[in-house]
Order: sequence, then structure tokens, then C-alpha cells
Amino acid sequence: MRAVIQRVSKASVTIEGKVVSEIREGLLILLGIEDADGKEDIEWLSRKIVNLRIFNDLDGVMNRSLLDIDGTALVVSQFTLHASTKKGNRPSYIKAAKPDFSIPLYEEFVRQLEIDSGKRVGTGVFGADMKVELLNDGPVTIVMDTKNRE
Repeated sequence: MRAVIQRVSKASVTIEGKVVSEIREGLLILLGIEDADGKEDIEWLSRKIVNLRIFNDLDGVMNRSLLDIDGTALVVSQFTLHASTKKGNRPSYIKAAKPDFSIPLYEEFVRQLEIDSGKRVGTGVFGADMKVELLNDGPVTIVMDTKNRE
């Protein structure tokens, strides 16, 4: 699994002009799933995300986690995170998992994040043409890949 994690003051997902999900202070998580991903990836990534100390403390030092600030999360599926740009100018998405495999893992990741954060997690709509709006705070953007844990 690959995730782009952005610390946000607010974020939302709009589909066909209607806001389907929105959060205030917290994390916008763009999530890419590949065929090699499984439950262990979900659990590791979720725990890592909720405990990332990327929110400022009273001294302005990034020393607080999503749990510490009582923040919320918004997860948007993004197969393009597995794009290969090695050949030519058109990206290949061969490593991205097909919907029949990735949808259940996406849903399980959201459930795990809800358990680990103790809060409802906002989502986009899998496969929809979404407009994602965010106000990146910092800016702080972290890229994680469960295949590069060490």
C-alpha cells in the first residue's frame, strides 16, 4: 500500500457538485493498493498514520499525533499512486490492484483506521470522478509505502 498523508486544516470530497465527505483539522490520506497488499499492510499503515507526530505542540514543534489533537481523517482511493513512468510519457498502472481486490482492502483500511483513531473516517467514493479540496497545513506531506517499512 502506498499512502500520501497530508496534514490539513480542512479537506473535502465533492462528486457531481455535492460534498460527500469533509473534515476539519486532521489528515487527508490518498491510498493506493496493489495485489501484494493484505491485512498486515492495513494494520501497520493504520497504526503508523494515527501515531505520526506531525502536528505542532505548544512550542510549534511537530510532536503531536492525530490521536493527540483529537483530529479526523479522510481517505481517498487513488490507484495512480502506483503509476510507473519508466517508459514513454503515458503512465502504466499495471501494479495497481483491480477493483475486485482493492475495494475490500480499501474498506478494511477505513474500518481499521476508525478503530485505531476512535473516530469515524470520511471517505471518497471508490472509482468516482472526485474533486478533492484541501488546505494543506504547513505544508506537511508524508509519503509511505508498506513495502518499505525498514
